[in-house]
Amino acid sequence: MNITKENVDALNAVVKVDIVADDYQEKVTKVLQDYRKTANIPGFRKGHVPMGMVKKQYGKSIMIDEVNKLLQDSLNKFLTEEKLDILGNPLPRIQDDFNWDADKFSFEFELGLAPEFDVNLKSKKKVTQYNIVAKDDLIDKELENLRSRYGKMSTKDEVVEGANVTGTFVNEEKEINKKSTISLKDIKGKSNLKKFIGTKVGDVLELKTKGLFADEHKLQGALGVSHDDIHGLDIKVSFTIEEITETELADLDKELFDKLFVDGSVNTVTELRAKIKEDAEKQFLQQGDQQLLNAITEHLVENTKFDLPAEFLQKWLQTAGEKELTLEEATEEYSKSEKGLRYQLIEGKIMKDNDIKLDYAELQDYAKGFIRSQMAQFGNMNPEEKELDDIAGRILSNQEEAKRLQEQLMSNKLLAFYKENMSFKKKELSYEDFIKEVYK
Repeated sequence: MNITKENVDALNAVVKVDIVADDYQEKVTKVLQDYRKTANIPGFRKGHVPMGMVKKQYGKSIMIDEVNKLLQDSLNKFLTEEKLDILGNPLPRIQDDFNWDADKFSFEFELGLAPEFDVNLKSKKKVTQYNIVAKDDLIDKELENLRSRYGKMSTKDEVVEGANVTGTFVNEEKEINKKSTISLKDIKGKSNLKKFIGTKVGDVLELKTKGLFADEHKLQGALGVSHDDIHGLDIKVSFTIEEITETELADLDKELFDKLFVDGSVNTVTELRAKIKEDAEKQFLQQGDQQLLNAITEHLVENTKFDLPAEFLQKWLQTAGEKELTLEEATEEYSKSEKGLRYQLIEGKIMKDNDIKLDYAELQDYAKGFIRSQMAQFGNMNPEEKELDDIAGRILSNQEEAKRLQEQLMSNKLLAFYKENMSFKKKELSYEDFIKEVYK
């Protein structure tokens, strides 16, 4: 057997595998002998079928199987020994004149080669790193939410500003018949508020859905319609009032502080505001980090230039999935996945060049940390180490869960690496301004 590689260009190559009878005949003979021992052919006792008859009946199909096995094994071994960094899988070249009755066989495979390139982490064009801070207006709003959550509910005779109103929304055409409790604080515009103020239990209001709520998603919940249906929904609904309540906000005193923080760590309004700010900014940091990683990904793809064996990859995509694609479909699929492939190559090079990798102990510790935080939410602040080990073991035995945690941990490690090795344009802003700027 002889295997050779010819480079077409920097990104494409052809591997040729020549196989002769001596390469596979011994295995074919052994398989035929095993067949002879078990073959059931009328007129012959088991194990006494003439070898010529076995060879005539099974010889060619066995030979083809063994050649294909040899071909696949030798090709994989060659790619490994030559340390070829390929994209996709080798594509066999179709030979119209191929003959299985020949004395020797030649097979050719097209290869798409991974490009060579450098990654510049010190680009003059800098990625923006946002520092999201909790401003006073956000803290004030969260304070009011906490006071409302722990406040006292009282029934009212009529609707007043800030009241909660329970009733049933109806629209026969859209098959809406939904009992909901809404807060007048969510109603948009003075004209809409005016329709509610002064009404009583039993009154029926005729309302237009367009512009009724400041947040369309709250309208979605109130009406019980799908996410797709709510956007741009412009219909009339009736709303029959069934209950009117008002929440008396809880006092900002020691009783409230101890309900919120049972460990007694908060004793003043100033300390409570500081705690709200700290907790909010922890959440903002997670969202900011995710946005930063996305921005770095885009930056690296945009600023790391290299060619790909596009024609080869489009051909490979035609047969790579469960369903065979046309060339047009494969070309479209390639255009959708090209950016992801580019970042995958960039990420792989960064990890290789900087020895960034994961071991099982790291993954296990990460899983245990995730489990510990989940258990803390249910009041178990000090789980035993053995319990954590057992749960982590069960989670990591699930391939999908293990892969998900592995990807999260690797993203964390890469982000930490980027923060240490890249320069950023720093920008501080409120959460509301962050949302406006990043998710325009």
